[in-house]
Amino acid sequence: MRRLSALIVVAIAVPVAALTMVTLTRGQSSPCDSPAFASVEAIERCGLPDVPKLRLVASAVAVFPSERQVKDARRYAKGRAGIVAFAVSGEGRPRGLLERRTYVSASVVKAMLLVAHLQDRAQAGGSLSRRDRFLLGRMIRKSDNEDATAIYRAVGDRGLVRVSRDAGMKRFSIPRPTWASAQITAADQVRLFSRLATVVPPRFLGYARKLLASIVPEQSWGIPRAARPRFRVFFKGGWRPTGRGELVHQAALVEDAKRRAAIAVLTDGNPSMAYGERTIEGVARRLLR
Repeated sequence: MRRLSALIVVAIAVPVAALTMVTLTRGQSSPCDSPAFASVEAIERCGLPDVPKLRLVASAVAVFPSERQVKDARRYAKGRAGIVAFAVSGEGRPRGLLERRTYVSASVVKAMLLVAHLQDRAQAGGSLSRRDRFLLGRMIRKSDNEDATAIYRAVGDRGLVRVSRDAGMKRFSIPRPTWASAQITAADQVRLFSRLATVVPPRFLGYARKLLASIVPEQSWGIPRAARPRFRVFFKGGWRPTGRGELVHQAALVEDAKRRAAIAVLTDGNPSMAYGERTIEGVARRLLR
């Protein structure tokens, strides 16, 4: 028993000492000094000692959303009408239900059009014109299809494919030369929204976040309804009729001062759009509560 107690003391003391040493040697505050950094990936990024006991402590840090929350969302989704897929990622790979199932994107792909256009403008070294802001603002905030088509003509399939590659998407495709035909998965949308700060050029990141956070109230159902006001929400939804019923999608990044997660819920075969909206909200509430 004494030997076990000694081992426990050592397991706690070693990582605490390592963290203290890093903080003192830095001499100033940084993201790596915060307790919130404690994940294996962040330990490697911050350059902390590769101590096995430190990894054990890091692996014990609570994952957000928890596995219990993900299981609760799965049970709920399986009880809903239609075909429901969702994915969520806080730290690590996307988890969920049917997260690699392919759906037609509807207007969710407009978030990718936004990123592609901002990348093109940054590469050209120019700023956004008044026309750019008009088209992008209506495309994201009001989900205007004509404005989306104008942006798609500018960026083309090459722009969407580039964004999918930069975001690490696995199954994105465009079967026909039109933005409305894009094929997406919940896992891939989570990859995109979790990496917005990476795929959007730094000079335009604030603008992109502002657009994705200010979608008109009548389209702010689902994830934002479940997440606000506790979380800031950056999102895009999509909807259209299909042979199965109503297709209703939404993908988002939610964050507060300490936590962040990307969530995507894709549904088809809903008896109505309102039903699909409630399904997305129900999944999100179970992931975020």
